[in-house]
Amino acid sequence: MDMLWSGWGDPAKAAPLPDTVTGLLRDLLGVTPRESGPASLEEIDVPPSGLTAAARAALTDCVGGDAYVRTDAESRVRHTRGKSTPDLLRIRAGEVDDIPAAVVLPGSHDEVTAVLRACAEHAVAVVPFGGGTSVVGGLAPEGKHCFVALDLRRLDALVRVDEISRTAVLQSGMRAPRCEELLGELGWTLGHFPQSYEWASVGGFAAARSSGQASAGYGRFDEMVLGLTLATPEGTLEVGRAPRSAAGPDLRQLVLGSEGALGVITSVTVRIRPLPETRVYEGWRFASFEAGAAALRKLAQDGPRPTVLRLSDETETFVGLAQPDRIGSTEEGGTSAGCMAIAGYEGTAQDTADRRSKAREVLLACGGEYVGEEPGERWAHGRYNAPYLRDALLDAGAFAETLETACFWSALPGLYEAVRQALTVTLTEEGTPPLVMCHISHVYENGASLYFTVVSAQGDDPVAHWAPAKRAANDAIIAAGGTISHHHGVGTDHRDWYAREIGPVGVRILQALKAELDPAGTLNPGVLIPVR
Repeated sequence: MDMLWSGWGDPAKAAPLPDTVTGLLRDLLGVTPRESGPASLEEIDVPPSGLTAAARAALTDCVGGDAYVRTDAESRVRHTRGKSTPDLLRIRAGEVDDIPAAVVLPGSHDEVTAVLRACAEHAVAVVPFGGGTSVVGGLAPEGKHCFVALDLRRLDALVRVDEISRTAVLQSGMRAPRCEELLGELGWTLGHFPQSYEWASVGGFAAARSSGQASAGYGRFDEMVLGLTLATPEGTLEVGRAPRSAAGPDLRQLVLGSEGALGVITSVTVRIRPLPETRVYEGWRFASFEAGAAALRKLAQDGPRPTVLRLSDETETFVGLAQPDRIGSTEEGGTSAGCMAIAGYEGTAQDTADRRSKAREVLLACGGEYVGEEPGERWAHGRYNAPYLRDALLDAGAFAETLETACFWSALPGLYEAVRQALTVTLTEEGTPPLVMCHISHVYENGASLYFTVVSAQGDDPVAHWAPAKRAANDAIIAAGGTISHHHGVGTDHRDWYAREIGPVGVRILQALKAELDPAGTLNPGVLIPVR
């Protein structure tokens, strides 16, 4: 099933906002419904494909037939850009100036390599396309390129499972639910459940250094990857033949996070874990974000570490975003006061009980108030719903977007305040005072991530209206010592700030890699790596 072309996910799961929320948007933020709804797919004026007859013939030869080189309007629209709010606003307005000339569907690693070589020969750029879930401009190359979307959905096999080593080899086009289904039938799990889980691909997880909501227990995706295969216009790179190695620099780290700018990941070897016997999620209330963050730091540094550990600030807790299916609810027993933390435990029954009991002692000692399993189970039930909520906000005339970062624990309070201030001041000066919410979504011994959600009125030109606020937030992140992305990636949206983060020498290293692996500049132009 393809994702909704003008929004997120399965159209059948979309739901309008409760009246209480639309009233809050109107009264608090001045949100008014837009005069017209989004364009229909049939109304979009799609330009003819710019693919030459020679290029199309070459691509058809590479992938084994016309059925796998699609130039029809609907296929091309469905592969236009990603799922950031600016992406959606533009496609809803019928803007397709950066639509791919064709969608190419290879069926093997060799076919991917052949496509890359053919595209380099015919001066056609290539944008790898997994689940289409990028929210940082990762699927929209810069410049007036004729380009194809390289849809990897046919590379969807579980190649093998090594139960002795506890590893699995997965093709990169496999969607995450299918991965869990196949591994689960054998008694295993990957344990990677990001918010994009229902639609994202295995290759996308690796290419963007994804981090799942259970990262405290299972780790980030890049920590799960033990080996991978990369197709480039210059040939194949295969890395990772042991769990750890001292044989020079780890070339896996050049590929993980490369966002399709250096090559196309066609398979990964990953670490797997036994399916958990028990899963339990619970809620804790803290008087302040500072107090809750101190409790999370204590668990992250000294243990025991839950499998899931996250903390919403006062605003996010009050609005109810910590439990998306409670937003707008008037039910008794809500937990809107203070800050809501969610702790989740997965594993054997004994291990889960032991960690939960010991963590409870720590959380109580840090001032936490146990509020039962119901908030945790609500979070688990609704944890993939936030993107649908974003679509409903857009439908109601609001602007809603997210951004994230990470830093060391000592820098966290300053980073939190700097980003909130940058967003609030910039959007208020633009005449649309925002609601800025935040949560800690991933914790480590030495630091944590911050995930911000921003809601405001749209303004006359929502995309242009957001741009100064996004720049101000990015500037604040760099100035306060944060990384420009913890798990969304760089794309084109963060590229210039990423360059500031790694410095001139780092930029030249990436440009040299790009020149070696992709001398014609075929792969994802302008994404991740600044053009020389």
